[in-house]
Amino acid sequence: MAISHWKSPPVAHNLCCYRALHTTTTRTTSSTLSLSQRPLRYAVVGAGFAGLSVAWHLLNSSGKDLGLRIDIFDEVGIGGGASGVSGGLLHPYSPKGKLLWQGAECWNECLKLLSIAEAAIPQNFNGFIVRRRGILRPAMNLKNLLILNDNAQNCLASCRIETIDQDAAQNLTPNLCLPFNSAFYMPEAVNIHPQRYLQALFLACENLGKELSNSGFGVKELRLHKKSIHKLLDFEGEYDAVVVCLGAKADLLPELSGRLPLRTCRGVITHLQLPDDMGEDYPDHGPSILSDAWLAFQGPRSLYMGSTWEWKSRNSSPNVSADESSSALQELLPKANVIYPAIKDWTFTGAKAGLRAMPPLTPHGSLPLLGCINDVIGGNYACNFWLFGGLGSRGLLYHGWLGKLIAQAMLCSNEEMIPTELTSWKKIKQ
Repeated sequence: MAISHWKSPPVAHNLCCYRALHTTTTRTTSSTLSLSQRPLRYAVVGAGFAGLSVAWHLLNSSGKDLGLRIDIFDEVGIGGGASGVSGGLLHPYSPKGKLLWQGAECWNECLKLLSIAEAAIPQNFNGFIVRRRGILRPAMNLKNLLILNDNAQNCLASCRIETIDQDAAQNLTPNLCLPFNSAFYMPEAVNIHPQRYLQALFLACENLGKELSNSGFGVKELRLHKKSIHKLLDFEGEYDAVVVCLGAKADLLPELSGRLPLRTCRGVITHLQLPDDMGEDYPDHGPSILSDAWLAFQGPRSLYMGSTWEWKSRNSSPNVSADESSSALQELLPKANVIYPAIKDWTFTGAKAGLRAMPPLTPHGSLPLLGCINDVIGGNYACNFWLFGGLGSRGLLYHGWLGKLIAQAMLCSNEEMIPTELTSWKKIKQ
């Protein structure tokens, strides 16, 4: 089955769709007000990668003259779920070095959002949002080497894959071991601090809303509500559209329970530090490392190591017990030691966990679930309900472009604006 080269409609087309929607629709909750006389109201349920991307693109695609209110609901707040504890390693390739479905579009849109978030932070901000040191993937066996080498020939110009030997790798990362004297280096790949990034993206949304409100006739409002949502139908009558961006917790909503083709998987990430009196600093220019265990370096003496995969877990707590931490270390340290033996000098300082929502496998890989879900919920509603979920372990890569797609579809009330590869999940019988 061929991959479609899908292009998003221009914003002007979205606004035409939307104005047409305004003139043809009469549904309202206040009896006398038409949609053209009151601001549109959207609810975004979830404040992780998916939710904040949708919020940004709703604001950015709505135009200056359109009144808009966006309410974001999350019981913990910004980045309180799996997004906030992700490893943050960003590139558009599979573990075999193959460009993922629509990888170029996803990569470019994600980089745009990263730049937007970085531009929003105050000058006195302490700490990085994006660490630009590249990512290195050692070849772990002969078959792996041949596959990676073949796929590297088709890499993006904006995210190159360079084949390097042991000497070149050690110039980047002293003490690195390459079992087959070969590694694949992605110099443009980056390491994101997810919690800082999400906070900055929310700030960017606030700034954009104020800027648009001040420069046009349509007032833009953005509000964050730290509260739990127990039923989707509680939104009926108050909002024009609601989008569910809850990750694995989407299945807890009674309207969606058992109706989504998602598997859950808990992942533990460990934090390690190099004591002041031990070892040699990790070089400031050194890349993060992808292998059977990945190492996301935060600085010369701080790194995250991950991740475990506990399938069918329903535990969404970010807290990790001493036993769970010990088990994660026993699993991850031997894998990391194979390629970075100096890991033995680093000290465990803590762990965090998230519950991934893993989508089903398709001919194009494991793709997120998007689309209008009124037919999934059943019944006739004035409000349109949407889903943006199943991002699995690639939420950071997918969130920018797919958030843009679903925001445009919501503004036009038109699911056909979303590629069918992302809506075909509704044909799967549960």
